[in-house]
Amino acid sequence: MAYVVTENCIKCKYTDCVDVCPVDCFREGPNFLVIDPDECIDCTLCVAECPVEAIYAEDDVPDEQLDFIGLNAELSKKWRPIIEKKDALPDADDWASVKDKLDQLQR
Repeated sequence: MAYVVTENCIKCKYTDCVDVCPVDCFREGPNFLVIDPDECIDCTLCVAECPVEAIYAEDDVPDEQLDFIGLNAELSKKWRPIIEKKDALPDADDWASVKDKLDQLQR
C-alpha cells in the first residue's frame, strides 16, 4: 500500500514531506506533488510533515478523493523527482483551506 497526495496540496505545494522521504518517491508538477506508488515504502514519515494534511494511506483516502490514487500513479510517471525541500508556492497560505480545487491542477 502506497501513500497518496490529495487535493489539499493543489496550489500549495508545501515540500516538508520531501525532506523526510527516505526513498525520494515524490514527484513535482507545476502546482502539486504526487507520490510514486512503485517507490513508496509506506514509512508514514511524510504524513505528519504535511501542513495541509494532504497525504493519506491509500486505504484511508476519503471517498470523494479516490481519483487521486490513479492521479498519483499517472503523474508520477510523467513528473520529475523532487528530493529537496523548496519554498511553497507564493500564495500557498491563501489556497490551503480552499476546497474543490481539482480544476486548478496544472499538469
